[in-house]
Amino acid sequence: MLLDRFDHLILQALQKDARVTHQKLAQTIPLSSSQIGRRIQQLEEIGVIHAYRAELRPESMGLGVLAFIDVCLERHGEKAIRDFLIGIEAIPEILEAHAITGDADYALRVVAADLTSLSRFVMHKLLAMDCVRSVRSSIALEQVKQFSGLPSPHHFS
Repeated sequence: MLLDRFDHLILQALQKDARVTHQKLAQTIPLSSSQIGRRIQQLEEIGVIHAYRAELRPESMGLGVLAFIDVCLERHGEKAIRDFLIGIEAIPEILEAHAITGDADYALRVVAADLTSLSRFVMHKLLAMDCVRSVRSSIALEQVKQFSGLPSPHHFS
């Protein structure tokens, strides 16, 4: 399905506030609230809208440290990769994991309560995995831009 400008307007609005009502959207998007509702349902059905969730502030949850950790695996066979992926899936401190190009095999986005907790996480969880050869951590000092949703394709023109 090709998305038109109305779909993009709806998606941009929902990324800012997923709880916005169809009636409120109709005040800024020139469609009726029922048309907006049908479009949202279709966007959900085709998988453009993947999920709705609450965005929590880590520091309000006692998680004051954000780190980015590059991981190099000991081996690169199917079993080692599977073991690593299964292992990190069970670790709640890991918010995101990406297979990457370059010197490392994976990049992780991790939260911890403090530096001591981050150290314990690296030493006793990551490095304790047989498949992990090495890690390199970078600690975020300050967030200077927050995720505000995916841009519409017309932003790239």
